[in-house]
Amino acid sequence: MRIAALVALSLLVAGCSHAGTGHSGQTQTTGSSPGSSSTTAATPSASKPPAPSTAPAAGAAISDAIAWIEAGHPADPGRYHAATRDGVTTPLGNDVAFTVAAGKVVCMTDSKHTGSALACLVDLANPPPRPETAYGEWKGGWVDFDGTNLQIGSARGDPGPFVNGNGAELANGDTLSYDDYRCRADQTGLFCVNYAHQSAVRFAAAGVAPFGCLRAVPPPDGVGIAFSC
Repeated sequence: MRIAALVALSLLVAGCSHAGTGHSGQTQTTGSSPGSSSTTAATPSASKPPAPSTAPAAGAAISDAIAWIEAGHPADPGRYHAATRDGVTTPLGNDVAFTVAAGKVVCMTDSKHTGSALACLVDLANPPPRPETAYGEWKGGWVDFDGTNLQIGSARGDPGPFVNGNGAELANGDTLSYDDYRCRADQTGLFCVNYAHQSAVRFAAAGVAPFGCLRAVPPPDGVGIAFSC
């Protein structure tokens, strides 16, 4: 009887051990199957369209321009609230100033006079000629962008906000955000978007190109080329 009981107990232990192994196998299969938490977590990023790998060409959709600008690396905005001329640095308060592509493009805001609008000096290969309506010193590479208007070439009686010099360099691939604007520096130029009006501009020696709602319009007196939303 004792021998029979021992045999029965051995068979019972073996049966329980087999059942436990089978349950463990089911758990592993469930964890690696499609529909697991790891697969679900990857879905949102997979559904987001990738940013363009190259800078948007003239005429590109505003969505492509914005996606490319946003794909850049955010720079520290604290570096761009001062301008320097002849070794003298002037704090600009809430205004921003920056330089792109070794001085080919320099930009600044002047909140006291033009709000958050961006004024840039661009070393254009083909600046617009001086119109007959221009009075004062002609600056063919002076570009103003306020989100709804883009003006290229301007007659100036003074250096405006650039009297204090230029801002720090915004490195290629970096972005700078302020108010409704975000700008990205690139070897092909500077690209800036105004989110409030869904408009954007490329500033480059090769030319200034509008995106979004900006369309060519007759330039006002003293301006070379104009676009407006």
